[in-house]
Amino acid sequence: MTTFQSALFSSPEGRSFNSYVPMPFTKHARIVLVNEGRQKQLLFYDVNFTKLKKHAKKIAYFHAYWSNSAAAGLAEDFEILPRVKGEGRFLGTNISVITDNVYGTTWFGEGEVKAYLDGDNQHPTLVGTGTEDYIGSAWNLGPFSQLYQGAPIVDKEKQQYAFYRYHIPDPVYFNADCKVTIQQMGGGGRDLIRGIAKAGGKVKPISVMTQKGMVKLMEETGFPDINDDKFPADEWVNFYRVDNYSATAYFYLDSPQSNLPALAPLEQRLKGIKNNK
Repeated sequence: MTTFQSALFSSPEGRSFNSYVPMPFTKHARIVLVNEGRQKQLLFYDVNFTKLKKHAKKIAYFHAYWSNSAAAGLAEDFEILPRVKGEGRFLGTNISVITDNVYGTTWFGEGEVKAYLDGDNQHPTLVGTGTEDYIGSAWNLGPFSQLYQGAPIVDKEKQQYAFYRYHIPDPVYFNADCKVTIQQMGGGGRDLIRGIAKAGGKVKPISVMTQKGMVKLMEETGFPDINDDKFPADEWVNFYRVDNYSATAYFYLDSPQSNLPALAPLEQRLKGIKNNK
């Protein structure tokens, strides 16, 4: 655990769990805490709520959905939020990434976050320019935490990352449906990518930055293959890869029930997490 503070959650000393997410309800509400561990735990808690005679306007219900990238293959985007149906608002997400050892120290975070709204199919309504940009930072990501965006965990030695983005000042509304994804895309040098492929790693180069500008390899015909010595050396190459992504998406919906599946069992949620001890 680590210390952080945001507009929705905080852990001031890295040993507590605080949530300030508004969770409106009309008739009744219930909060259940489940210990899925093997040891008994001592729990202190408090729940604050405001009782109203009636809400000022039609309310939306708070939802959270956890998922991981186990089902996503090479060149397939990871679904942070599978398509949810109804009227509502995408509030944001926490994402963790544990990179596959085969990729070494090459950078994982070139993937764009995409929001498909109200019937979007091939092209999303909203699309970013890369993972670091989505969380408000830039190249050579370091740890930080702010109100609406942050990366509390950036461990480049263990290749473990955790970051968040909350769409509070930049609301993302939808009238019929919403799906949010992130590309599994990284970057590195030509020879490093060759070595990864030789070691059995899944790679698919998609662009290379040259002195004349960026070459989009999937659109360019006749450009040398990355294993060809004519392929530019010492240049930045973006490539699809496959790492261990997990995410919790937060959203509001006009119904207390969604069409998404229930929370996955603990064994599935812990799969692939490295033991730091």
